[in-house]
Amino acid sequence: MLERLDFIENKYEELSIKISDPSIMKDQKKWQKLCKEHAEMEIIVSKYKEYKKAQSDLEDNKEMLKEETDKEMKDMEQEEIKSLTEKIKESEQELTILLLPKDPNDDKNVFVEVRGGAGGEEAALFSADLTRMYTRYAERRGWSVETISLNATDIGGFKEIVFMVKGKGAYSRLKYESGTHRVQRVPDTESSGRIHTSTATVAVLPEVDDVDVQINANDLRIDVFRASGHGGQCVNTTDSAVRITHIPTGLVVSCQDEKSQLKNKEKAMKVLKSRLYEMAENERNASIAEDRRSQVGTGDRSERIRTYNFPQGRVTDHRIGLTLYKLDSFLDGDIDEVIDALITADQAKKMESM
Repeated sequence: MLERLDFIENKYEELSIKISDPSIMKDQKKWQKLCKEHAEMEIIVSKYKEYKKAQSDLEDNKEMLKEETDKEMKDMEQEEIKSLTEKIKESEQELTILLLPKDPNDDKNVFVEVRGGAGGEEAALFSADLTRMYTRYAERRGWSVETISLNATDIGGFKEIVFMVKGKGAYSRLKYESGTHRVQRVPDTESSGRIHTSTATVAVLPEVDDVDVQINANDLRIDVFRASGHGGQCVNTTDSAVRITHIPTGLVVSCQDEKSQLKNKEKAMKVLKSRLYEMAENERNASIAEDRRSQVGTGDRSERIRTYNFPQGRVTDHRIGLTLYKLDSFLDGDIDEVIDALITADQAKKMESM
C-alpha cells in the first residue's frame, strides 16, 4: 500500500507542475483533464501526508521516551504515543478506503425509475411515496429533480415515473436504492383495517455520455403523440410527446414532460442510453465471480431490498439487517443513515477482496 501511495504522491507533484505550465494551459481540453486527475488525487495525498507526519512524530516521541527520566514527562510521552498510534491506525483504514477502486459513474447524475409492483392501486400510491422520499432527499443534499415521464392514477398514485436527479455524487449514494421495496400498511381503501403488503421496484441508472453508448439510428423507431396529464386530461394540442423503441432489445422509452418535441426526444434518448448501458453492465457483471461481487446486493430490481412497516413505524434494509424505527422521517427523505451503512458494508467487502 505504501508503495502505491508513494507513486500517487509523486504523480500528484508531477501534475502540480504540469497544470502550472503555460504551454499545457493553452490546450484547454488536456489541461482540464489533468486538473481533474490532480483534484482526484488531492484527498489521498493530503491524508498520506498526515499519516507520514504522525509516523514521524511517533518515532520522535519514542526516542524522547527512552531519554526521559522525569516520571510526569514519561507519562505525557506515553499518552502522546498512544494517541499517535490510534491516529495512525485510523489513517491506515481511511487510506485503504481511499485506494479502493472507484466506480466511474459515482459523480454522475442519475435517472430513477419507480414502478408499482404487486398490490394494484396501493402499489401505485407507494410508488408516489417513494418518489416523494427521493425528491425530499435530493432537496436535502442540494440536488435538483426533473420529471421525464409519469403515468399517474386518478387518486394520486404513480403506476410508473421516471425522473432525473442532478447533483455531484448522486449515483454514488442513490445506486444502492435499486431493487424491490415492500410496504406493509392498511390502505386508505381498506374498510376492514387489514394490513396489506404491496411492492414497488426502483431502478437507478447513471446518466451516460455519448461516448459510453453508441446507438445506430436504423435501430430506432420514433413515434410522436399528444401529451396527456393526470387521469388522461389533455394538456397539449400538438404531437409533442415522444416514444422511442430500440428495436434490437425491445426497450421502449417515452417522454412528454416538455412542450417541445425536440426536448422530449433528447430526454428520451438519454434515458434509453442509460438503460442500454445498464444492460451492458449487467452482462459484464454476470461474468464476475460471486466472491468478488458486493454483498450489499446486486442492484437487481427483482431483489427485495427493504421493507417499510407502517404499523410498527419501522424500516428494515434486508441486505445489511439494519432496522430503524423512524419511518415518518425516513419517508421524508432522511435516508442517509441507511445509505451510509450500505456504503460501509460495500467498502468492507471490497477491502476483504483486496
